[in-house]
Amino acid sequence: MAPALRVDVLTLFPGLFDGFLGESILSRAIAKGLVDVKLWNFRDWAEGKHHQVDDRPYGGGPGMVLMAPPLVAAAEAVALMAEPVGRLIAMTPQGTRLNQSKVRELAGEPRLILVCGRYEGFDERILETLCPEQISIGDYVLSGGEVAAMVVIDAVMRLIPGVLGDAESAIDESFSPEVGLEYPHYTRPREFRGLPVPEVLLNGDHAAIERWRREQSRMRTEAAHAHATGATITVVPPERIG
Repeated sequence: MAPALRVDVLTLFPGLFDGFLGESILSRAIAKGLVDVKLWNFRDWAEGKHHQVDDRPYGGGPGMVLMAPPLVAAAEAVALMAEPVGRLIAMTPQGTRLNQSKVRELAGEPRLILVCGRYEGFDERILETLCPEQISIGDYVLSGGEVAAMVVIDAVMRLIPGVLGDAESAIDESFSPEVGLEYPHYTRPREFRGLPVPEVLLNGDHAAIERWRREQSRMRTEAAHAHATGATITVVPPERIG
């Protein structure tokens, strides 16, 4: 049986994914046959004695730029290795910002092909030739697209049926549009360094607990939005909700 999700990753450093693929939830999903991740070193498609994949930019400037011929050849070859050809995505700083809505959209695809940049980025003709969707995970500088690709894989695979042990856990998480940010969680001990577990969680009143959790989720979501927009809000202490 084919996996629910196949991800092909084009990278110059496939070894960076070893620990990521071999641990925790993703490792179990791969073992169950729910997710399949293939790694491809696009240097294998480079020509010449040294299999060169980068060169100095025309017009001058610092750093090196990924060359079009090997990367385009790799993407086209990998796309034809399985059906369907897959949704081609380049991890780029100018791409659409990844959010949970985009993750849900990608989780509906049977196959994703993620292209990881390096150095000063892609020769623009790579993007013009392949016309990939471009995705960014945030406004900061990374050494390459591998970490960004891992973020996409991790976020998407959590929505594949059967990957998570609790069928509800993928629905009731932070950034799900239906619930906003998650409420605070507590476990033993009941008090730690003078910080007690809120009493409402200890009294067995499930209706009150649900109300408290909804209110905490709402306040966290509003606080995060206010922080992003520079607004000011008043936060009610947990003990005053119940």
